[in-house]
Amino acid sequence: MQRCLPDNSTADALIAAHDGDVALLYIYLCRRGGDDLEQAARELCRTMGEISAAWEKLQRMGLLPVGEAAAPLGQAVRPAPAEELPEYETEDLLRRSKEDAGFYAIVAEAQKVLGHVLSSSDLKRLFGIYDYLALPPEVILMLLNHCVSISQGRRPSMRFIEKEAYTWANREIMSMEQAEEYIRSSRQRREDLGRIKESLGIRGRELTATEQKYISSWLDMGFGEDCIALAYDRTVTNTGALKWNYMNKILLSWNEKKLYSRAQVEEKEGRRKAAPPRPGVSDKPIDMEALRAIVDKM
Repeated sequence: MQRCLPDNSTADALIAAHDGDVALLYIYLCRRGGDDLEQAARELCRTMGEISAAWEKLQRMGLLPVGEAAAPLGQAVRPAPAEELPEYETEDLLRRSKEDAGFYAIVAEAQKVLGHVLSSSDLKRLFGIYDYLALPPEVILMLLNHCVSISQGRRPSMRFIEKEAYTWANREIMSMEQAEEYIRSSRQRREDLGRIKESLGIRGRELTATEQKYISSWLDMGFGEDCIALAYDRTVTNTGALKWNYMNKILLSWNEKKLYSRAQVEEKEGRRKAAPPRPGVSDKPIDMEALRAIVDKM
């Protein structure tokens, strides 16, 4: 299929990919059309492996149709990456490490972050993040340092970095501005989790994955810290302990009623009223001067 020359957004995506084979193949397809990869490999003086990899990367970037129902060029949606990174030949990694300044900078930063020279396995994972997930180099540099900040004082493993990279790829974080916003919101969420953890009386340990999911779901619903604390108080009062499922049911019921603050809950459900004073009993302070006057007259 004949394709138009790249517009500004497409050109920016090709530049950000830092992959000459990808850009070359895209230009070739714009000029020649068709999907004969063998012919493309011959005319571009590339191996079939290099052309096939470039074709797949263009599809992952949303710059080529994927299947019959794909959107037109420029409107394609990035497909979700597979759960496992592809295997790479050592020769390809060595060649890209020498020829690609962007990947070279990423390797240097990763070694600084991890505190050691990358193993062959680490290098393949890192290259997969760069090549297969197609995250731009500047975004990967931010990813690496973000992983350090959330590793609680420990150096992150490359497996941990790969997992976080998948999160970024699935969220389509492809620019420094998007990365900055994600890092900011991620930091805010960690702070919120920490405050709520403290209000729930959890000390001396980290939240479990299940506990984090509960609290995150409540925050996503729109509950504030005061409302979550109120649900905790009612849970402990009624059950004698922190029962996550019981507390979740309370908050789900408030969510159905659109009650997201302590004030809204108390206004809707009514506050406990103090018992009225008994007849003849006054809350006023004793007037000592008047009392002395009475005593003097006795």
